[in-house]
Amino acid sequence: MKSVLILGAGNFGSMLAQQMNEQGYEIMIVDIRESLINAVMPYVTDAQIGDCTSPAFLQTLGVGNFDLCVVSISENFQTSLEATSLLKELGAKIVISRAKNEVQEKFLLRNGADEVVYPEKQVAKRLATKYSSEKILDFLQLEGGFSIYEMAVPEEWTGKTLVDLDLRRKFEINLICLRSGREIRVPRPDREFKPDDVAYVVGELSSIRKCFHIR
Repeated sequence: MKSVLILGAGNFGSMLAQQMNEQGYEIMIVDIRESLINAVMPYVTDAQIGDCTSPAFLQTLGVGNFDLCVVSISENFQTSLEATSLLKELGAKIVISRAKNEVQEKFLLRNGADEVVYPEKQVAKRLATKYSSEKILDFLQLEGGFSIYEMAVPEEWTGKTLVDLDLRRKFEINLICLRSGREIRVPRPDREFKPDDVAYVVGELSSIRKCFHIR
């Protein structure tokens, strides 16, 4: 069972605690505000009221024993920056910090964060991409410009197979699985596409647009 230390029990921190609780994590959450700690108690293994910028206090938590440390403080960037730096100095294995803009993202990465989450930017990009075409049902962004796209199968694919389409050579995309009704599976190369199929493909957006004729 993985363990996580969350600094900050605001909206993002409390939601993260709830989601990680459902995944079976052991969770310790820290905030200086008692009211927020009380609200999140049903979802965590342990909780502490304390100052996340105090080296002495953080040291008592044994940050190096956690598999993951998350700085979810969004109200005060200076506090977030100090907490990120202190966690790394105290031996945290992995530090993930929340940013509210690109400037904060850069400073957090320079001061110890192994990864920075920027929820507003990520949600905005997801919505902008998802609703740019009726053919894009959903997508998950990966690294290096690649994403996994949930796509409505084009009408011209009906009756054709993966071998016929040759997506990798023609468009530099890979079809990783196919949904037909409620059933999701990796299709055989000779399986013919049906009109109501939904394809999960991975590739760059420019390749997806070209393959699915999205302007």
